[in-house]
Amino acid sequence: MDRARLKIAIQKSGRLHEESVRLLKDCGIEIKNGGNKLKTESDSFPLEIYFLRDDDIPQYVEDAVADIGIVGENVVYEKNKSIEVVEKLGFGKCRLSIAVTRSENYNGVGFLAGKKIATSYPGIVGKFLKDNNVNAEIHEISGSVEIAPGIGLADAIVDLVSSGSTLFANGLKEADTILNSQAVLVKNNGISPAQNTLLQKLLFRIRAVKKAKNNKYVLLNAPNENLKTIISLLPGMKSPTVLPLAEPGWSSVHSVLSENEFWEIIEKLKDAGAQGILVVPIEKMIV
Repeated sequence: MDRARLKIAIQKSGRLHEESVRLLKDCGIEIKNGGNKLKTESDSFPLEIYFLRDDDIPQYVEDAVADIGIVGENVVYEKNKSIEVVEKLGFGKCRLSIAVTRSENYNGVGFLAGKKIATSYPGIVGKFLKDNNVNAEIHEISGSVEIAPGIGLADAIVDLVSSGSTLFANGLKEADTILNSQAVLVKNNGISPAQNTLLQKLLFRIRAVKKAKNNKYVLLNAPNENLKTIISLLPGMKSPTVLPLAEPGWSSVHSVLSENEFWEIIEKLKDAGAQGILVVPIEKMIV
């Protein structure tokens, strides 16, 4: 009997490709010559990897050509296929936003009433307009959406925004956000129990990698008279590790800090008398 395998679809090129490959590598999954093939497999995990256009991934997953896939949330919601989002991956973050010419006075969604909107996401935009009881004309454009107002094709656009530099270069400004998007892991609703077991193993690895990237390992020297105060500042996973130093009156304190609160806590530790603070990245974190 053949051993169960998972088939995963990732972008063959584009903004999510490199980070998707890096995530799999960080999970201990080596990909053989993936960049030159449309299909390959891993020797270190029962996984087949398909390299596809991002817009096609939801369809392939729904049709069970691939069991799982990594794709942007914006594509998932636009294609509206019968698939399930099982994990947000924390990379490929961007916004699907309304943009108008810089001279326009955008005062809310009602501004779009009766306007022409150019976008590559007619499904999401149509639902957004319907949910807000706004009637507007949608022009679907496959690329270079930002030039539409300048050539008179549209009064506004809805497009993906990261830094906003492309909008600025075309005389536009970001006016409102419809969707905050990032890369997600999606799955076919009909995967077998054996495949689901493999998926859970993969998710275990992915979550360990994500947890590690969001945390830092911190080592510091603390005067014993301030030890209680310093320990109270360190949330850690359970409690900090405290070891005596060779120098009397001092201890070494080891803990883990979240990236979100890192700098604020480091400043407080310094104020409490901590010295020799060493910050180390974490490769994997199992909790």
